[in-house]
Amino acid sequence: MMIWSESETAGITVTVPDQAALLADLEKCFQSGQGFSVATLNLDHVVKLSRNKAFRAAYGDQTHITADGNPIVWLSRLAGQDVSLVPGSELISPVADLAARHQVPVALFGATDEALAAAAVALCQQHPGLDVVLCRAPAMGFDPLADAAAADIAAIEASGARLCFLALGAPKQEIFAARARSALPGTGFVSIGAGLDFIAGTQTRAPAWVQAVAAEWLWRLLGSPRRLAARYGACFLVLPKLTGRALLARRQSGKLS
Repeated sequence: MMIWSESETAGITVTVPDQAALLADLEKCFQSGQGFSVATLNLDHVVKLSRNKAFRAAYGDQTHITADGNPIVWLSRLAGQDVSLVPGSELISPVADLAARHQVPVALFGATDEALAAAAVALCQQHPGLDVVLCRAPAMGFDPLADAAAADIAAIEASGARLCFLALGAPKQEIFAARARSALPGTGFVSIGAGLDFIAGTQTRAPAWVQAVAAEWLWRLLGSPRRLAARYGACFLVLPKLTGRALLARRQSGKLS
């Protein structure tokens, strides 16, 4: 059900209903040696999709898109599409567990050297048998479309990794995932934002009770108001339009009388 169906978002929508369905599909990819790329859609991404052609093209190349953020879940359900919340940061552990069970070598790309090293240690402790073969922090000013990014793709290939967690933030991680998967069709890429920083302890995620009341955005805003105020303001402004599209999609599907 496409609730972001106008030209500026090119029909981008959630393609995976829940975490169980995603994990089952990724397990099949590991077993067959097929690559993939997972993006986690949230309102900030929707705003960026309307402004950034390269981001739209990259999102269109993702093999799996989950609902990362309660507004996306609510809007999808309003449109008649039953989806569950699947944040990128909550995918790391179950996907790492899959990789350990199937002996899939793992690369960590993004964040900082310090965070990557700490995350690698933590993940290997949590998932016995996990093989982290590469930890690589990109250079300052990293551009996923620049010639220099080819060296990062080559490093991932040389490491033998068949799964790469990307902690670059949007839109860089999704753009890099699309480019890298094209070059490495047997490798899976999962865009996780600050997920590795949470595991490393270099950033703190909102407490469980804040997440339970769908107020994680407020927790982040209070922690970094200057950086996030404009971003969240743009997200709130787009909500009425998205709500209207969701209702229209539901009516067109016959689920709204």
